[in-house]
Amino acid sequence: MPIADVVKYNGGPGVYAWKFPREDLAPWTQLIVNESQEAILFKNGEALDIFRTGRHVLEAAAAPLLRGALKTPFGDKTPFTAEVWFINMAHALDIKWGTATPAQIQDPRYGVFVPVRAHGQFGIRIEESKKFLLKLVGTLPVFDQATLTRHFRGLYMTKVKDALSTYLMGVKISILEINAYLEEISGYLRERVAPLFAEYGIELINFCVNDISVPEDDFGVRKLKYALARKAEMAIISERPGVCPACAAPLSVGGGKFCPQCGAPLSGLCPGCGAVLGAGVKFCPDCGRRQEG
Repeated sequence: MPIADVVKYNGGPGVYAWKFPREDLAPWTQLIVNESQEAILFKNGEALDIFRTGRHVLEAAAAPLLRGALKTPFGDKTPFTAEVWFINMAHALDIKWGTATPAQIQDPRYGVFVPVRAHGQFGIRIEESKKFLLKLVGTLPVFDQATLTRHFRGLYMTKVKDALSTYLMGVKISILEINAYLEEISGYLRERVAPLFAEYGIELINFCVNDISVPEDDFGVRKLKYALARKAEMAIISERPGVCPACAAPLSVGGGKFCPQCGAPLSGLCPGCGAVLGAGVKFCPDCGRRQEG
């Protein structure tokens, strides 16, 4: 096997960690580290020296920990073996995420369980290259975006489901209204997902929710839509002025228990059509709906 005298990055795009393919290095090897990269030397599975952007010569002054690991004079004509890893420290902001299967979440306002799908994207940056390599990359020759997504999908999706349920219960909104709160939900989720990445030396820059959807044909969704429609209908009815059933005088909404014109007692509005009812009325004279109480 040829001995390397120049070590530089040759990985593809979207790669967070790449191992130089050769381990037999010549004395005074030239190590080239590009912008937004770090290089780490390993010997016998132990992380030794860390190199940042620039051109480095692997000799005693530049790699003192490696020299100690070799236990032989360093800088003569004897080749040595070591692993060289390149870590991409730049921001990656376009990592897609999404629920593979719907999550069953209970609507806090109406108590109905609804299957919910969500998707978006998040951004990361390798903050501690040594921790990242030791705890996550291991012996893989390449650690790219697809590998990272596979590793973390199960972890962050559990957090997403729990956080969505907690958020909905906290603000008391219906699942069908949740898309109006995507910015707040994104920040809420980032706070809860970030510690998962930090454990492996990764900073979570953002965690964006682009859309939350429910299946239109689901029974629970249909129940929710009906409930919301009825709520909107009743809100409109409650704003409609009525007339006194005794003298037909116009009444303002919430005008009191007695007609201001003739003094007839009033018991409120019919929940079916909004008509003003007289006291003790069992059935609405307009729509015939039976009155409770």
